[in-house]
Amino acid sequence: MKNLIIAAAALAALTTASQAQAIRIGTEGAYAPWNFIDDSGKVAGFEIDLGNELCTRASLECTWVVNEWDTIIPNLIAGNYDAIMAGMSITDERKQTLDFSDNYFPPDPSKYVAAAGKTFDFGNLSGVRIGVQGATIQAAYAEESFRSGNTILSFETADQALADLNAGNLDLILADGSYLAEVIAGSGGSLEFVGPDVMIGGGVGVGLRKADDELEQKFNAVIAEAKRDGTLDALITKWFPDKGPGPFFE
Repeated sequence: MKNLIIAAAALAALTTASQAQAIRIGTEGAYAPWNFIDDSGKVAGFEIDLGNELCTRASLECTWVVNEWDTIIPNLIAGNYDAIMAGMSITDERKQTLDFSDNYFPPDPSKYVAAAGKTFDFGNLSGVRIGVQGATIQAAYAEESFRSGNTILSFETADQALADLNAGNLDLILADGSYLAEVIAGSGGSLEFVGPDVMIGGGVGVGLRKADDELEQKFNAVIAEAKRDGTLDALITKWFPDKGPGPFFE
């Protein structure tokens, strides 16, 4: 009888495992603390912790695929992975190409950063070199708002824009405030926020192909659950301590 019980338990475990849907999640791996490559060469960060938690709750077998930002949406559409978790803001323009889950990070102001002590007239910017990461909501905003009389420089990664700012090749960078808060904290006082906050985008969600309605529903269900039980608040506080303890969602 004991052997029969063990065999039945093993069969149940195998059945459960076989029922789990295997999916791949694309991420950039270059946008700390959202997602980055740690010292052991593995992906880490807020979205990795959250994605693994969501996959467990949804009975999904998830693996992570690192992809450069500027091709992250085309490679989703091409089927090279099944979802995107890469600090991607929900926008009407992106919704023309892909669907999003409910947001797992609330709308976050974009911010400007410059060398400490520099000031700018944001009502009349002229002759200013502004760095942005290409194909982001900040890049689109800067092109629309400041192209005339200024130079907009687009970079493959946000860290490359930051390096050029530190080298004196840029006057400003515009990026997500949650990313820049860590940059400011680690700058030793050499960088500071300047100018007004810019509210663009509708929070951050999982990017999905339009045909994958069932997967979208699975993510929405477990995101809602993680919001209700405080897990999502705890992860945001862990990775973005400057935002405080929450709650972050109504």
